[in-house]
Amino acid sequence: MKTDKTEGVPCYRSISISSVMIPWKFPPSSLRIRRSIQSKIDSNRVLNELSKSGRINEARKLFDKMPERDEFTWNTLIAAYANSGKLTEAIQLFKETPIKSSITWNLLISGYCLHGMETEAFHLFSRMQFEGQRPNQYTMGSILRLCSTLGLLQRGKQVHGYVIKTQFESNDYVVTGLVDMYAKCNCILEAEYLFKMMPNKRNHVMWTAMVAGYSQNGEAFKAIECYRDMVVEGVASNQFTFPSVLTACAAVQACNFGTQVHSFIVRSGFEANVFVQSALIDMYAKCRDLDSALIVLENMEVDDVVSWNSMLVGCVRQGCEEEALSLFRKMHARDMKLGNFTYPSVLNCFASTKDMNNAMSVHCLIIKTGFEAYKLVNNALVDMYAKQGNMDCAFQVFNHMPNKDVVSWTSLVTGYARNNHHEEALKLFCDMRLAGIHPDHVVLASALSACAELTVLELGQQVHADFVKSGLQSSTSVDNSLVTMYAKCGCIDDASRVFDSMQIRDAVTWTALIVGYARNGKGKDSVRFYDQMIASGTKPDYITFIGLLFACSHAGLLERGRLYFASMEKEYGIKPGPEHYACMIDLLGRSGKLVEAEMLLNEMDVEPDATVWKALLAACRVQGILELGERAAKNLFELESKNAVPYIMLSNMYSAAGKWEDAARIRRTMKWKGISKEPGCSWIEVNSRVHTFMSEDRGHSRTTEIYSKIDEIMVLIKEAGYEADISFALHNMDKAGKELGLAYHSEKLAVAFGLLSLPRGAPVRIFKNIRVCGDCHTAMKYISRVFHRHIILRDSNCFHHFKGGQCSCGDYW
Repeated sequence: MKTDKTEGVPCYRSISISSVMIPWKFPPSSLRIRRSIQSKIDSNRVLNELSKSGRINEARKLFDKMPERDEFTWNTLIAAYANSGKLTEAIQLFKETPIKSSITWNLLISGYCLHGMETEAFHLFSRMQFEGQRPNQYTMGSILRLCSTLGLLQRGKQVHGYVIKTQFESNDYVVTGLVDMYAKCNCILEAEYLFKMMPNKRNHVMWTAMVAGYSQNGEAFKAIECYRDMVVEGVASNQFTFPSVLTACAAVQACNFGTQVHSFIVRSGFEANVFVQSALIDMYAKCRDLDSALIVLENMEVDDVVSWNSMLVGCVRQGCEEEALSLFRKMHARDMKLGNFTYPSVLNCFASTKDMNNAMSVHCLIIKTGFEAYKLVNNALVDMYAKQGNMDCAFQVFNHMPNKDVVSWTSLVTGYARNNHHEEALKLFCDMRLAGIHPDHVVLASALSACAELTVLELGQQVHADFVKSGLQSSTSVDNSLVTMYAKCGCIDDASRVFDSMQIRDAVTWTALIVGYARNGKGKDSVRFYDQMIASGTKPDYITFIGLLFACSHAGLLERGRLYFASMEKEYGIKPGPEHYACMIDLLGRSGKLVEAEMLLNEMDVEPDATVWKALLAACRVQGILELGERAAKNLFELESKNAVPYIMLSNMYSAAGKWEDAARIRRTMKWKGISKEPGCSWIEVNSRVHTFMSEDRGHSRTTEIYSKIDEIMVLIKEAGYEADISFALHNMDKAGKELGLAYHSEKLAVAFGLLSLPRGAPVRIFKNIRVCGDCHTAMKYISRVFHRHIILRDSNCFHHFKGGQCSCGDYW
């Protein structure tokens, strides 16, 4: 035995005797150290495995039993707590650990970032530097991910400054984080700049971040181009790259390029990835290739609800409601988890199909599955019921919603407006404003449309002011509604001012102004704006020609009307409909061309409807052609058996021709059939209060003053040359009685009240539910001249602007 001179203790070496090896024996102290080291390594390994598998309680028990703990031990448990969201425990361990390396700080910062704790993460980031620990690339990666997730642009810029200061600007890991941060904070130019500054260090993560950034920021073509460059450089794509470029293809409907990407996906082996498959379905559906989308869906190994939803939405967008409902039934049959994105799509189908029974069944399923508490689903229910015309159900759903947003209010306001419940729509709009909900473009357009239909100018002006004060960007839909509202309220100059201020004008804009000028008795201006519309390159549509021909009819522009009517199909491929024929017959009738009007009627490509026969009947009444008028009236009796208008018009024609017995016969027929005439009434708004008058009405609180004013008016206008047209007095009585009856027509009572109540020089706005009679029309011209007032009278047909003894309609009303 030899003695080790260094240690002074015996040691044993391996001695080879023949083929037998005798092991080297360690002293007892070294053996204990070795066993201790091995024990620590084993414990750390087990601790790491428990932590990564989420068995944190067991990991903690092991940690507490460990006699010796190194840096790895402490960091492993801190990471486990931080990643699982148990940050209180992580902080406590962080305080207790004897060694706080940069790794330890990084682990806790990453935990804060992972769980969106912005303030704590940045506080720890600053404290780390204060205590002399230099953040590394992983620290800044975590911080930048937090900025990306929460959209913390200013914080991200501060980190970027620190990156430059600490010379990390060339680190590909950090730059990738910066590119992602800027892209997700909508600063795509900054992201692009950083990306281009790293030409030789772009890995697949950086390329993917840039493609995704372009796609998310609406730069679809740049996203496609970036992806193409990525492929050219030989950088491998993955399950994160493909969905981004497919989203870009869907945004611009680049189906051919999307198909090429699909081929590359198959070659790369990602065709079975659920996220990639879902993106493919969405791309094909948005590109209107439902067949390809369905093939991908059917080849999926798992029933992914996101993919099915994409297919469902694609069917709805293309009007394939039955296919969409079939998909929904399959989803339900497969017991898939129907979500708050599935139900709105299927409810959209019912809005189009008007299938109330199945719609209510889905509503019951929504309640059964607990989705009636979801705002998105409730909004879709309100919209669906409103589009089906079931406003009671729409209001019930809306009324039971605990939290209503602008979409909820908009769906209901728009529903009431679309279903001609204009007063309810405006009341609800006012309630919405009182509730503190700021309107969007859609609800403002609906409110303005309701104001237009009710001709409530003052409220329409308030809505206009609300839009201006809201700070919302200019919207073509709102501007179009403003043009229409002002035009329908008789403020054609205001409508023109809105039109002139518009940056973008579409066919609806031009049509609204053309119709507006026509309705306000300025047909020649309508024609002028139509010429400007054509010169601007905007193509007229079906409605444009209705307004244009109406303008020609009321302005007596016979040759222009013929030219425009002929150009419809010849130049623009628009087949004339009953409304266009009605306008032409009205134009020909007003021009005394009733023979030509009858020929056009007989040559119509479509079956004449009530509007055509009404136009002919009205023309016959103006020209006094009784025989043709009888034919038109008889056709109307069949088409609209309960409508009193043709009976009244024919009766009036008989009365005007002195055929009192025939007039009485028509009246008896009406009584026998239970048809009642809508009583003529006129109304005027003074100081935000509407005053309504009937013919010979004596129910107003100021009746004595009104009738006294009427007597004054009649004396003054007769002195100016007015003579009562007793042909419009359709009762069989003497001349004096007929003149007295004409004097007390509802529109004359309304104008008398207006002259009494409104400030001197203020315009008098009167509305009438039926057409103004010829005598009242003449009287209004004289009243406007004698009293120096602008009188605006809107009847059931158009506006009449009386100024200085003239009417805007040129007596073609």
